[in-house]
Amino acid sequence: MCNRYQNKTMAAEVASYFAVEPQRVMQFNVGTDVYPNYPGMVIRVDDGVRSLRAMNWGFPVRLKSMKPTSKPKPVNNARDDKLLTFMWRASFEKRRCLIPLTAWAEAEGKKGSMTCTWYSLPGIELFAVAGIWRPTDEWGDCYSMVMVDGCPQMEEVHDRMPVILSPETWSQWTEGTQEEAMQLVKTCHDELAVERSRDRWGRAATTPMTGPLI
Repeated sequence: MCNRYQNKTMAAEVASYFAVEPQRVMQFNVGTDVYPNYPGMVIRVDDGVRSLRAMNWGFPVRLKSMKPTSKPKPVNNARDDKLLTFMWRASFEKRRCLIPLTAWAEAEGKKGSMTCTWYSLPGIELFAVAGIWRPTDEWGDCYSMVMVDGCPQMEEVHDRMPVILSPETWSQWTEGTQEEAMQLVKTCHDELAVERSRDRWGRAATTPMTGPLI
């Protein structure tokens, strides 16, 4: 599953790329690296118009085994075979969104010394993956990334990957029927760019807030 991704593109550039009108770009602060329970950029459609805003990555979930005073856990990935279950069904039916990113990371190596391996689309600085969102009492609007079986190129590292959406399918994902959206929930077999880094795998120690991006 994906627990870290990057978006190195400024909000104004994201808005232009996804044809979001300037007045529909909400004011927000987000960082380049996005982790579960961190804010990230999301494009959603309201009344037929795209808007760019920040949401929290991960739906809040409180397990039965957790203490009443404990904080909820962010569930930031939605498996394709679970989209019609209780937790995800309403969001998949009514609240689908686009998640802009530059690359996503998976952990590779031995436990305790894992490093980040980055996946992206060759020659493309910005692309979209499928997301769903919902309003919450705990963290405001939150989103989760839709995941499918990984492509053969990823099999040595992980068996899951995000749903990659080509530009001609964006509107089908955000505004199509549930059946039309489900047609897009499939593994991308296009060649991926793979970058094996020396960066240690793990959650960032500092807040991702880096100042306004617009």
